Amino acid sequence: MAAESPAMRRVQVAEHPRLLKLKEMFNSKFGSIPKFYVRAPGRVNIIGEHIDYCGYSVLPMAIEQDVLIAVEPVKTYTLQLANTNPLYPDFSTSANNIQIDKTKPLWHNYFLCGLKGIQEHFGLSNLTGMNCLVDGNIPPSSGLSSSSALVCCAGLVTLTVLGRNLSKVELAEICAKSERYIGTEGGGMDQSISFLAEEGTAKLIEFSPLRATDVKLPSGAVFVIANSCVEMNKAATSQFNIRVMECRLAAKLLAKYKNLQWDNVLRLDEVQAKLGISLEEMLLVTEDALHPEPYNPEEICRCLGISLEELRTQILSPNTQDVLIFKLYQRAKHVYSEAARVLQFKKTCEEAPENMVQLLGELMNQSHMSCRDMYECSCPELDQLVDICRKLGAQGSRLTGAGWGGCAVSIVPADKLPGFLANVHKAYYQRSDGSLAPEKQSLFATKPGSGALVFLEA
Repeated sequence: MAAESPAMRRVQVAEHPRLLKLKEMFNSKFGSIPKFYVRAPGRVNIIGEHIDYCGYSVLPMAIEQDVLIAVEPVKTYTLQLANTNPLYPDFSTSANNIQIDKTKPLWHNYFLCGLKGIQEHFGLSNLTGMNCLVDGNIPPSSGLSSSSALVCCAGLVTLTVLGRNLSKVELAEICAKSERYIGTEGGGMDQSISFLAEEGTAKLIEFSPLRATDVKLPSGAVFVIANSCVEMNKAATSQFNIRVMECRLAAKLLAKYKNLQWDNVLRLDEVQAKLGISLEEMLLVTEDALHPEPYNPEEICRCLGISLEELRTQILSPNTQDVLIFKLYQRAKHVYSEAARVLQFKKTCEEAPENMVQLLGELMNQSHMSCRDMYECSCPELDQLVDICRKLGAQGSRLTGAGWGGCAVSIVPADKLPGFLANVHKAYYQRSDGSLAPEKQSLFATKPGSGALVFLEA
């Protein structure tokens, strides 16, 4: 399945209200008709937070919300981007000279990431121009991967305009790499599920080599997404990139402690692989090798026998060179325990015991606690929302996505769903102070959706 290219479907545009509306808006904007349409879905990560960039498997599913782009290749070398949402201004540039400004996570830069990734993969110096109208219904900065869906969608748009072919896995790998043009050191989960998702199943996504395995979720439960209404923009915050560095430093200190060649170790999974031991044993090694008190740069240099200059220039990324404290013990503990929870979650889904929903819920609860206390990527509103969800009938609830805001995902017994939705709405969204903007409020049950594809008008 992974070797396949994304599907191409012929559709009657008139029978799809959203496509039809997009076609009409495109016509009034550009005075012409789109040649084709591309969609790429957002995702919810059920369990496995902040471990993809450490090399560990994660367990997401695609959601129905997506980015949809109407496209018309043009003879000029101009790329014109417009968005159906007036909050996102039009943008145009020469297709031959793509510049991505890392300092500003503007919407069009995510499109340019996908375009540039494909352009560079094929070693093309000049690209054909195109007119694109983008329509997205994934809540932005909510931890549901609206930005990665845009990168993936743009990558597939560019591939289709070029008339080239790539497998879903190749596309996912190119888009994961190209999103780094905007300064986010992500691990590849979001792009992988956007391309590899299939309707009706979650996926265990494993890295190096990239592969996806079906995980059948319990039929008696529903996953519910609730937006905390606190926005978190991953590229604009240094917190995300600091965590990536803390994990890298923890990996190096653990490797050094175990007398391994530490200087070429970048990820926590490499230490486990080199030692050939279980995740549970890695947690014990972490206890021995690292201390809970934060490390300062000087201590890290002493442990590794390097200078501050070497630490800054050879190990830390440019945007983390001025960080003064690193919590290595806590981050490593989170990663190794979370990686184990992912495998336990998959195993529970496969074995399907009587109390399966309860067991899965407990794993999700443990995950949230670890994100909150060890990885420190939650926030008071998310903790409150998770708490409300559990009190009102969820068997488990946790933050999803990078955290620091965004959404919670809960596992809810199917028979409790209507009451759960009504009660959470009342308890979290209908506050007496009316402080939550209605347009940000979203609370919905979701089922695993399909991956990215191209629509041609029949």
